[in-house]
Amino acid sequence: MKKICLVIGILISSALFAQEKMPVTPLGLIPLPNKVVQSNGEFKLTKETKIVLMNSSFELEVSYLNSYLKTNYDLELQVVSVLPSDGNYMIITEPEVKVGQLENYSLNVNQNQILFSAEGNAGLFYSMQTLLQLLPLQKSAEVKIPCVQIKDSPRYAWRGMHLDCSRHFFTKEEVKKYIDYLAMYKFNVFHWHLVDDQGWRIEIKKYPLLTKIGSQRKETIIGKPAFNKDGTPSKDDKYDGIAYGGFYTQEDIKEVVAYAKSKYITVVPEIEMPGHSLAALAAYPNYSCTGGPFETFTKWGVSDDVYCAGNDSTFLFLENILSEVMDLFPGKYIHIGGDECLKDRWKVCPKCQKRIADEKLKDESELQSYFITRIEKYVNSKGKQIIGWDEILEGGLAPNAALMSWRGTEGGIAAAQQKHFVVMTPGKPCYFDHYQSKDKTKEPLAIGGFNPLAAVYAYNPTPQALLEDESKYIMGAQGNVWTEYITDFAKVQYMSMPRMAALSEVLWTLPEKKNYKDFLMRLKIHTKTLDKMGVNYSKQFLK
Repeated sequence: MKKICLVIGILISSALFAQEKMPVTPLGLIPLPNKVVQSNGEFKLTKETKIVLMNSSFELEVSYLNSYLKTNYDLELQVVSVLPSDGNYMIITEPEVKVGQLENYSLNVNQNQILFSAEGNAGLFYSMQTLLQLLPLQKSAEVKIPCVQIKDSPRYAWRGMHLDCSRHFFTKEEVKKYIDYLAMYKFNVFHWHLVDDQGWRIEIKKYPLLTKIGSQRKETIIGKPAFNKDGTPSKDDKYDGIAYGGFYTQEDIKEVVAYAKSKYITVVPEIEMPGHSLAALAAYPNYSCTGGPFETFTKWGVSDDVYCAGNDSTFLFLENILSEVMDLFPGKYIHIGGDECLKDRWKVCPKCQKRIADEKLKDESELQSYFITRIEKYVNSKGKQIIGWDEILEGGLAPNAALMSWRGTEGGIAAAQQKHFVVMTPGKPCYFDHYQSKDKTKEPLAIGGFNPLAAVYAYNPTPQALLEDESKYIMGAQGNVWTEYITDFAKVQYMSMPRMAALSEVLWTLPEKKNYKDFLMRLKIHTKTLDKMGVNYSKQFLK
């Protein structure tokens, strides 16, 4: 909550900077800052540059920058507590304090100084991310930084990316690398999809069978499920016959959460309910309507078997799970899913029907609302909020719930009109498991649909249908990477990049500042950074 100034070089009059206005080398900045003025000349960062640190509040940011320079340029800058009499140096000071807008920053570079200014540690971190995109890719004795004047702030508070680790499992090292990409583009939310029908990926100490049984599946379907001409499931599915599994220990979770926090990213875990729960029911079938037995789903799609809403022990089971989850994730929101819950079992379950009668509910949709509201009360009692997919609107939205609108924009509009906070994430254009080319023969297998880079870039998360006082409930938007057909991390990279870059600009840059042709020019420059990082990005935008 402190305003921060980070000065590199010898302090001189800012008037000198104002005299230089002619742009020179194009800059590959993504997301585009909201005000950029480029000038002639360069600042030269060398091994003689010193860091003057007078306040320990900013040690993490200084350490981050110094570590990056050491790794990439062999420049390990000396940190001192006394201002040098001459030479290049960095200074961190504490001017006046401003409350709010803690992600704002400015960055001024001329031939003799670099000035970072921010109203909080997150803003300072973002200003450093901008600086890193200005640095040259090659190592040299002098690191030349182009002169530029930037004033910047984000458009939306929720700038999210999602990763499904249930259908296919990714190591904690791969998850941390994914978080690195989010930090580079100034995302601040990582939505971690940890459980589904096909695998339970988080250790819950009170229920060890969740990982012993639920994290494993005996085999996995090959390709897409088959269907008959009448639309019914076919028996012609083929399976690989290979056991598949993996999960994160609670220590793994803590490590990832701490890593994300160091980059000003909040991790939002998703624990699915009442549907998408077959992996949990395979371990604990007594919380279903039929009692099982079950096995973790080996195919893609949705299981008929869901948590029994008429059994009080089901809620105790989920509350115990959520208690451990909430201890691991310090953020405000816990994602409880709520989507695609098939209600066939509830319709014939005596306990569920009794619940409908006892609670004077109209139907199974209101039973789902009862389920979500009951879970919400428990989560709220622990000082947290729930967020769920837009199906939680069915039967009535829980009183304090936030919503993710994925089946188009209608759910988000309805929730905002009811004064509930919303994250917009419609399948088109926010699902990055869709194809990036109309020619599917030249693309890896995807779930379907065509979602090109241009469509992502053109997206506006705030629906025009909302009134001004309703629009304030749109927290932002999120890109989703579902992994039914994404079998390894290289494909995660391919499906998310560069659409992630485009979405970052949607969420950060003001609409009137955006231009797709300009974005493509900057993206072509930026891909050299992705090449250096070894990212397997899609090159469809170059065709």
